[in-house]
Amino acid sequence: MRVIGYVRVSTDEQAHSGLGLDAQRTAIETEVERRGWELLAVVSDAAVSAKRSPADRPGFSDVLEALRSGSADAVVVSKLDRLTRSLSDFAGLLDRSVSEGWGVVALDVDVDTTTATGRLVAHVMASVSEWERGVISERTKAALGELKAKGRRLGRPVTLPGSVRDRIASERAAGATLRQIADGLNRDGVHTSQGGAQWWPATVRAVLRSVELDSAA
Repeated sequence: MRVIGYVRVSTDEQAHSGLGLDAQRTAIETEVERRGWELLAVVSDAAVSAKRSPADRPGFSDVLEALRSGSADAVVVSKLDRLTRSLSDFAGLLDRSVSEGWGVVALDVDVDTTTATGRLVAHVMASVSEWERGVISERTKAALGELKAKGRRLGRPVTLPGSVRDRIASERAAGATLRQIADGLNRDGVHTSQGGAQWWPATVRAVLRSVELDSAA
């Protein structure tokens, strides 16, 4: 199997010392040789944070292009966090690898999507990520529902007279733009919720959002 190694360090200091990159490279070369694969190249991203999406990194972009074109069969990393620390990013990478027909090998977590066992491990990890997102969403909705049931206001505190809020909502419903509404309020000397004398389209938009939240509560 033809593979490309990928190594990454986050800081300039690590990049300049070369120690982190060398250790990753050695681990990849050793394991590739043990498995009898052909190592085409080892591509690096130096001083690139894991927070940056894999597809947005210069080095890994080259790796993806080689994989997509069929020049290589898989990408190998010594540790999964060299690829990404985000399970959602990892899940997206897995989906891409399946659709384009290449593999992902992470030596530290026994992920090798070119094998049945490795694919199982990878999909379990991706499923856990999806489950976590679902749980967070459910908890958020439940908390908001409880606040509504208790009569708690979910929008920003209302400090505008009801007549001003009604005016803004009515003019917007009649087709006025945010700029037109703001200009009219300024012309009439109406103060904002913070006591200011200047209305802006963004200020009007904030009031409209507050009105919408009140209506939904």
